[in-house]
Amino acid sequence: MLAGHRRQEIAALVRRRGSVRVADLVERFGVSDMTVRRDLEVLAEQAVLLKVHGGATAIGAPVTDEPGFEAKSLVQRAEKEAIAARAAALVAPGTAVAVSAGTTTWALARELLEIPRLTVVTNSLRVGEMFHRRKRADQEVVLTGGVPTPSDALVGPVAVAAIGSLNVDLLLLGVHGMSTHAGFTTPNLLEAETNRALAATARRLVVLADHTKWG
Repeated sequence: MLAGHRRQEIAALVRRRGSVRVADLVERFGVSDMTVRRDLEVLAEQAVLLKVHGGATAIGAPVTDEPGFEAKSLVQRAEKEAIAARAAALVAPGTAVAVSAGTTTWALARELLEIPRLTVVTNSLRVGEMFHRRKRADQEVVLTGGVPTPSDALVGPVAVAAIGSLNVDLLLLGVHGMSTHAGFTTPNLLEAETNRALAATARRLVVLADHTKWG
């Protein structure tokens, strides 16, 4: 396959899926890792996509678009890990914390696994799964229930009702966007309602967001 044709197909895949991985493209097209990375660099220079660690994502998505968990997990990985480590330092052993859904809070969950005697409330399927796999006798995890979103958040009336019956010391909240005008935002109305319910349960709120969320 000619390079131009291959790049057209890559661009089409990114538009359809929201993201692509280098490893998947190598397998799909039967070319080397270096060739795929060169293709992505060319497409990024043409403003067709955004090249990220391990792959590429779509750019210029509308504000109501909600990328899936896999697409978002490719972006700003080093920043998310640094934020997660800093946020985990704020969590004391023996406290009750709420952890919202998101890829940054998912990175945080790995850090929280090491903190003893925690009670963790979460509306994230991914976070709940991580604690379930690495179950500790001195940690208790409460999964809220609800309807899953593309980013694997549990939202809606069931989630809000469950959250409303609880109180926590600290909420660790992931957001899709933030600005001085709008505050902290998400494109999903039900997730926004669920996040407000989480905030109402907590004595303290910490937002986890990298610079790409600004504006």
